[in-house]
Amino acid sequence: MTIRKGQQWGALVVASSTMATVSSNAELRAMVEAARKNGSDIATVGLLGGDLMRTLGGGAQVSRFTSGELVPHLPIDVVHVVADGSREGWFAAHLVARHTWWRGQLVAAMNAQFINMWDVAPRCHPNDGRVDLVTANATMNLQQRWLARSRLPLGTHVPHPLITTRQVASVSLELPSKTPLWLDGHRWGSARHVQITVEPDAFVAVV
Repeated sequence: MTIRKGQQWGALVVASSTMATVSSNAELRAMVEAARKNGSDIATVGLLGGDLMRTLGGGAQVSRFTSGELVPHLPIDVVHVVADGSREGWFAAHLVARHTWWRGQLVAAMNAQFINMWDVAPRCHPNDGRVDLVTANATMNLQQRWLARSRLPLGTHVPHPLITTRQVASVSLELPSKTPLWLDGHRWGSARHVQITVEPDAFVAVV
């Protein structure tokens, strides 16, 4: 069940000695995609790096998974993507659609709060059944973009009249032109139409 206001999220449990761990966005996405394409469950995974780990307040010390102490086991959503009606993929942290940071429309669908050191979606939660859809309007000029970029590490780029944020469980993006896509920081081709659907409670992350 996705997180609900006033209710406890996840549980404190001793980590399994056979639990898989990942240290990056790329490793986690590979694990998610492999399970989805095989039709199997996504295994419980310990997070030792990546933007989802940072969102959840984890760290890189693997010893916390082997010490026998209680550690948070948290249900996490993943997000299904269909590009131009045919190509299928998934992400755990974020999708970015852009030509360049400095001109044109930029769209980020956030299941994690961060992209590297940037606090892109300060109110994002990875288990609320929604992504935070952050859109920079194509009319933003270079000076406005530079200022917004300089504020990203602290999450103070919003509110901004030309940056919109909304939370959605499913959305169809019609991009102005065929646009390069990044899933969890990995270049994933280009598309003009992108369907994004959240899959709630897809796996358990251990931090």
